Amino acid sequence: MKIIVMMKQVANKDAILRINKEGTWIEEGDLSFEVSESDGYALEEALRVREKLGGEVIVCSMGPQRVKSVIKDALARGADRAIHVVGDNLGHLSPYAAAGVLAESIREEKADLVLTGLQSDDFGYAQTGVILAELLGLPHATIVIEVDLSGEKLRVKRELESGWYQWYSMSTPALLTIQSGISQIRYATLKGIMAAKKKEIKEVTPPADIVSRPPHQKIDKIYLPQKTKQTQLLGNGDAKAGAVELAQKLHTEARVI
Repeated sequence: MKIIVMMKQVANKDAILRINKEGTWIEEGDLSFEVSESDGYALEEALRVREKLGGEVIVCSMGPQRVKSVIKDALARGADRAIHVVGDNLGHLSPYAAAGVLAESIREEKADLVLTGLQSDDFGYAQTGVILAELLGLPHATIVIEVDLSGEKLRVKRELESGWYQWYSMSTPALLTIQSGISQIRYATLKGIMAAKKKEIKEVTPPADIVSRPPHQKIDKIYLPQKTKQTQLLGNGDAKAGAVELAQKLHTEARVI
């Protein structure tokens, strides 16, 4: 069983974010970084499947050299080897372009299972995984919260709206986008950290024709919402009338009830 896990490096959740001078993204120069949360759960699920069925887990990540920290942490947790798609501006590719780069980077591996996080913690598009599945010609399932795999039989539990769930059977090879909280993530052990130093990290260059394509979508501007204050007197001194009017505004304007 060969499993590939796509992992993205994003700004640390506790970092203080500042918008760059162009107003197109955050200033990354003084930030600390970590793996996107749902990608961490995807790795954990891959490791559990390997422990059950055997095989290998391959981590794939793209970005500048600082992405090595995400890759090494994944190797320390138990991944067998890694693919690093090296490039300085790959983190800002559109989902279609990013999926194209990743597809070409892992196509020759012919994986039985490809796992991605449901969505990244920075852009949150939730598109790259499903586009990647299409480019690789794989069936896919999204918002997966449980994986039951035995041999070539794959059953997944998907989260739906309003508290509903769906069990779905599909064939392999396949691609799954994993929801956060699917399991308890393991920590890297000292033994794992030492073993990671000997594991292969293959560096590849992204296809120039894909990276240079005009983007299908782009961010024109990022800005902080302006804080404003406004006071309204409700009910003209009548508490009951004020309560009725408040409830109406919460329903029609704030849309919280």
